Amino acid sequence: MLLLAKLEYYKGKCNEALSYIEDTQMDQISLEVVTSRMLRIIAESYAIKGMCLEKIPLTSTSKFKMIEREEKTIRCYEVAGDLALLHLQELDKSQRSTGTLTQSNATVPSDDEQIGPILESALQRSPILYIKAGQLPKAVGRFRELLRAVEARSTASLRQILARQLAEVLLRGVCEKTYIPVNVSDSSDDRLDMISTKPRKYSGDRIFNPRNETEESLLLLLMSECMANRDVILSRSPEFEDARKRRYTNIAAVYDLLTIVLVKRAQSHMLCDIFERAMKFSFDEFHIWYQFALSLICSEKYTRAVLVLDECSRLNPQDPVIYLQKADIYFYHLHMFDKGIEAAEAAVALGECHPLAARACVVLGSGYGLKANESRIRGERQELTKKAMVSYSKAYSIDSNDYLAVFHLALQLAQMRHISEAMKYVKEALRLRNDHLHSLHLLALLLSVQKQYGESLELVNAALDEYPDDLNLLFTKSKLEQAFLSPQASLVTCRHMFSVWKTMYQPQETLEQPRGTGLLEKVMSDKRALTQLQLTELSDRDSVSDDVFIFERSGSIRAESIAASRVEHALSEVASSLHSTLPKQAAHQSWAIQSQIWLHLAELYLTMDKPTDAMACVQEASSLLPLSHQVSYMRGRVHEHKLEFYEAKKYYDISASINPGYVNCLQHLGIVLHHIGQNRLAEKVLRDAVNADPTAGQSWHCLGEVLQSLGDCDAASECLFTASDLEATNPIVPFHVIPRPIC
Repeated sequence: MLLLAKLEYYKGKCNEALSYIEDTQMDQISLEVVTSRMLRIIAESYAIKGMCLEKIPLTSTSKFKMIEREEKTIRCYEVAGDLALLHLQELDKSQRSTGTLTQSNATVPSDDEQIGPILESALQRSPILYIKAGQLPKAVGRFRELLRAVEARSTASLRQILARQLAEVLLRGVCEKTYIPVNVSDSSDDRLDMISTKPRKYSGDRIFNPRNETEESLLLLLMSECMANRDVILSRSPEFEDARKRRYTNIAAVYDLLTIVLVKRAQSHMLCDIFERAMKFSFDEFHIWYQFALSLICSEKYTRAVLVLDECSRLNPQDPVIYLQKADIYFYHLHMFDKGIEAAEAAVALGECHPLAARACVVLGSGYGLKANESRIRGERQELTKKAMVSYSKAYSIDSNDYLAVFHLALQLAQMRHISEAMKYVKEALRLRNDHLHSLHLLALLLSVQKQYGESLELVNAALDEYPDDLNLLFTKSKLEQAFLSPQASLVTCRHMFSVWKTMYQPQETLEQPRGTGLLEKVMSDKRALTQLQLTELSDRDSVSDDVFIFERSGSIRAESIAASRVEHALSEVASSLHSTLPKQAAHQSWAIQSQIWLHLAELYLTMDKPTDAMACVQEASSLLPLSHQVSYMRGRVHEHKLEFYEAKKYYDISASINPGYVNCLQHLGIVLHHIGQNRLAEKVLRDAVNADPTAGQSWHCLGEVLQSLGDCDAASECLFTASDLEATNPIVPFHVIPRPIC
């Protein structure tokens, strides 16, 4: 009768099939005495009964009848699932007891031992019906019941699917407050007891019990990923193509869910390892390759990331996002400007039909600008600057409503000292997006060029209402208050900068604290000392690098600064291993920020003719980063202030040997050489400073004085005129403090 019901269902006659099943009175059958074959037939019959109940429409419109039908259908599916698992467990048990389970078939079930599509559908259907009925806790409980059943050989793939589905339900429908922990010892069942025997479940004292929905989701997904990796089809033969696609679709969903879980917890390194295991079956699968590339970027493994992105661009050559990401990595992390320009040019070559055409031109212009800053040849620098302007102008012509394209055009014009045009475009950028931080900062600096310090300060205060912890804005505000109001007015701002540093970084340092933290507390409580603080060069383009601190990614990073930073970082690691008072590697960035503050405080003490206090600040900076080229530079400044020129020259030489492109050091080294009578060498050093940054008026002025001492009055006059012109267009802080964001 049950087999006839199964046949009628296959013929599409659900009413006849249901009639046969009802006539057998399955509920009265004693399951403890039936054979294994009969147990499977009964399980399939319960599944078919549930399927028929789903398909046969109700004759009544009563809401209670509908609920009763839903409950009856779910019960049938649950009984079918329990019997199916019990059948497979008993089958494995009998084979082990008789010795028929050999090493060769221990993991691969035979055709007679496969669970079959009917029972597989029944096992997955009951939790889905619970979800449709809005009973999410019951759906989660049913999933857990099925996964806690002792595994049989033919249920491995099904368990992998159930684990993924439960993880998805937990991620999408459960939060911290609604999560119900797993109760391993709870075996109660609120369903009607329709069977006397249930499948065996795992039990014991050492069963792991997840504490929250994240732990349970991650555990389920890692189990699912492990099982999917084990059963993946590696053969590329045509006969396996359909099966391979099905397996890939299933495991790709697992990897997507793992990405969601791990990225929210900032576990990008773990995600990299997971995607690396997926490479063995991901040939020509763009989605997995691209996710792998993104995980490498998050893990700061940029060299490998660009190699993976190269493969992504091969698989999908018409996607501009890939080229732009490669350009971003080359520009701001690997500092390989030529390769970055090639990637940006590839994005531009895709045409203007895609929505990122304007951004591609912005990225290309940024690449030209970065390369121009690195170039030491005047003609090459001018040519690259011209190309950058052309790219920005093209971006503006493609999409005049793209605030980022307008901002970059304004920033480039400002650096070229076309102040009126830059003012026009930055206002246009703010019209398009009035809360853009960098546009607000640029407008404030342009106002300071026009000596409108009050308006500039008012604008910075308005920007700080939106971005209260942005250190670049705070530095600009401090400088404006010092110029427009008084040193006392900048006191509160300086103290707030120290507070921001403590809030952002000091909670991370819980172990060995380097020297200087005690004096930080003293300075924060000493109003007189804070009055002296000056931070105009905290984001100086020649002292910014990727390994030391960067509050914002600056678009003016020089190759010499990058090399100097890496040397200092490596030496600091060696020093840290020798002296316990030095900062650990993990704290390098945070202590570098505080070190910069101490150095600039020392510089301000020098302007107040307090070299002793300045040297104390230098000592504090040295205790944080003893091998920094800027520490050596400030030691030289203190000796120069005391007119100890030979001692100053020694420290300037040390600083310049670490970072040959540090403009401030070159300027003062030239001045010291001039004072000790080595004017030819001073001329050479100052020409290097001018070549490194042609917009630095101080370099031109010092060079003019040296040339005048050498008797070259025409050249000296030209240098002094240039310095005067540059000073007339100098902002309160250099334009280089504003980064070049490309997204």
